[in-house]
Amino acid sequence: MKEKIEKVRSALDELEKELIGGGAEQVMRDLSALELPEIIEDVVDYLMPIITPYMAAYYWHLFRHSVLATGQQYLRCSTRRLQNGVIESAYSQARAEKSNRPVSLRSVREALSDPEQIGAIRKEGEPTRDGTLYKVLIPEEIEACRKAMSAREASQYKRVDINVEVDYYNVRENRHKIFERDGYKCAYCGKQLTRFTATLDHVKPVSGGGDNSYENVITACLGCNSTKTGKSLADFLADRGNAAATPTQHRDGETVT
Repeated sequence: MKEKIEKVRSALDELEKELIGGGAEQVMRDLSALELPEIIEDVVDYLMPIITPYMAAYYWHLFRHSVLATGQQYLRCSTRRLQNGVIESAYSQARAEKSNRPVSLRSVREALSDPEQIGAIRKEGEPTRDGTLYKVLIPEEIEACRKAMSAREASQYKRVDINVEVDYYNVRENRHKIFERDGYKCAYCGKQLTRFTATLDHVKPVSGGGDNSYENVITACLGCNSTKTGKSLADFLADRGNAAATPTQHRDGETVT
């Protein structure tokens, strides 16, 4: 029975070597040396803040002997090998009595299981005499890191509201968008205009805190624009004595009066 088990293990090892050694892209990819500084930056910025110091020590150890050493993300490693030479026991008295005191196997297994749950490392095969095959994932492959990256990107580059922040008064092509929206008609008197006679007016005057946004700029004939000047809309309508001359309002792309 023992011989059969050894044959099965041997066959699995050979299959694993063929998959990895064959350069199949779905199994592994070689990481260029040019990528390493950026990958390390991402590890420090996005992975280290969400794992414990023990987890970090083992991750960096596996990273050093895989990605840094070979440019590949795979390596075989045993828990007993990790027990020595990666990190000493945290107990100060034990360290004082004997230097390089190894941590317990239980601590090693617990430290490895946490990054596995986060997705920082992943078992890729069953244990053998040479250890367990692990894949060391980089931040772009780790869900928690990707979320942190997206959150930082969103905080750095806020979405622009073009109807509020874009200048529709001074930019020529944007002025024409307002004229076309209003059908080249004066919003105050309804006079049909052309691109040569149409002007733009601020519903809320700039002197009163108005801006050049899509909703605050409307088409007006020269006469109405000159008469309104810096008056508020209410004052202008009161002066005209014509409550029906309410300017056109634009809601959801529809024009109503």
